[in-house]
Amino acid sequence: MSGPTPDASIEGTPPSGATPGSGARAHAPPSDSTSTNASSGGVPSGATAFGGAFSRTDGNSASGPSAEGSSADGASANGASGAAEGKRQTRTGRNLPLAIGVGLALGSLVLLSLYTVKEIFLAVMIVFLFIGMRELTESFKSRDINVPFIPVATGMVGTPVVAYVWGPTATVAAVSLTMLALLTTRMTEGADGYVRDVSTGALVTGYLVLVGGIVALLMRPDDGDHRIVIFIATTVASDTGGFFAGSFLGKHKLAPTISPKKTWEGVTGSALMCMLVGGWLVWWLLDGGRIWQGVLVGLAVVVTATAGDLVESMMKRDLGIKDLGTILPGHGGVMDRLDSLVVTAPVVWLLLELFVPS
Repeated sequence: MSGPTPDASIEGTPPSGATPGSGARAHAPPSDSTSTNASSGGVPSGATAFGGAFSRTDGNSASGPSAEGSSADGASANGASGAAEGKRQTRTGRNLPLAIGVGLALGSLVLLSLYTVKEIFLAVMIVFLFIGMRELTESFKSRDINVPFIPVATGMVGTPVVAYVWGPTATVAAVSLTMLALLTTRMTEGADGYVRDVSTGALVTGYLVLVGGIVALLMRPDDGDHRIVIFIATTVASDTGGFFAGSFLGKHKLAPTISPKKTWEGVTGSALMCMLVGGWLVWWLLDGGRIWQGVLVGLAVVVTATAGDLVESMMKRDLGIKDLGTILPGHGGVMDRLDSLVVTAPVVWLLLELFVPS
């Protein structure tokens, strides 16, 4: 649903399909140091792996001229094209054209459902959140954490529906009942690991079930379709602005121990893009909306969207996986696209209710 972002996850780690032994990390956190090549004594900075051989991004072989078919300077036409392809993919760690195509398809699905029958968007949102919840609970099993599935899944489906139909009071009731069901259901499996499992279940409930209800509240007013567009568009603007600014200008690391590819330059690009998009959309789409209100919404979004990326990066580092799933080509799992949105939704809802009451 959101645009492409720099890959903030662990390089070289497997997707969530592989499950290590009970209670153990999938592997030790990777080193940020440059990989070494046994035959050449090391790969220079900026080298990329492509076609089974290490090549510099300028097209020259890392270990000198090849044994056959190479030119005097050690660069071949195939090596140059391979390095160009490697550069295109390794700057973000993903297939950029494929990621953009998937992002545009998801955006089209959102707009089509919102501006035809809003309830269709509600159903689409529930499906995506349900898949994201499944990805999370399956990933937690790599650390021998078993979240009771039935109560959390029931809350994941029911909370957005009751929030959309009956409002905030019903939302609070649905989340509370989900927690009660979670606590009581897990008792049937004994005391061993009880606190661990229900605590993680509470995390999933607050992280996804409650947020699903809040997004439904955001969509509930007559202009709810416009409010959803503002919410999603500003979050996408944060991801997109951060991606391009970080890719071309990024030098100063934001949180190297959590997400080595995030930079302060990327955050600055996110902030500028969020303020522009937020100021324009709040003024254009909402009756009584002001540009300055949209700018403040944009500033809040850049903080929450960045925090959402870092939160999921921390989860994946702890679990020892690169992506929480593989369902979206070029992106990873559903949760790898929802990480910014689920943290941003409550803030956008509160600010829009404050600035332009529904």
